Amino acid sequence: MTQYGYVFQKYEQKTQARAVGLALPISTKKTIEICNKLRGKNLAKAKSYLSRVIDMKEAVAYTRYNKGGAGHKSGMAVGRYPMKTAFHLMKLLDSVEANAESKGLNSMSLAIIHIVAQQGGKTWHYGRERGRRMKRTSVEIVVAEKPTENKKEKK
Repeated sequence: MTQYGYVFQKYEQKTQARAVGLALPISTKKTIEICNKLRGKNLAKAKSYLSRVIDMKEAVAYTRYNKGGAGHKSGMAVGRYPMKTAFHLMKLLDSVEANAESKGLNSMSLAIIHIVAQQGGKTWHYGRERGRRMKRTSVEIVVAEKPTENKKEKK
């Protein structure tokens, strides 16, 4: 198996964990919108956000790819509920959390420092009469421990 070349170059093996999903059967545009929302968030908050998207309780705001009739949702302008994309990203977040725990990192203080979605290889639907390509997206996630701040120490 060939080695995957990560986009993220400042990876520290002892303090960070990473995971990659190659050729996931999800839309690249929807994945980019969700990744923009998750970047910089705490891992637990990101997972709860994705679970609310899967349950259709909170919509994903479409800021970049918002043409084509996506309707307004409450509390935002244009948004949708990309449940399949959220499900695959949730599995990827579970994987990166397991990788962090195996390294001995505290899973409650993990934050997403890098998340990127890129187009995967275009494969053909098997057995189709007309040529039609499948959507494929590759997603990579890097998390790191953020120091927890106690509110009592600030006062």
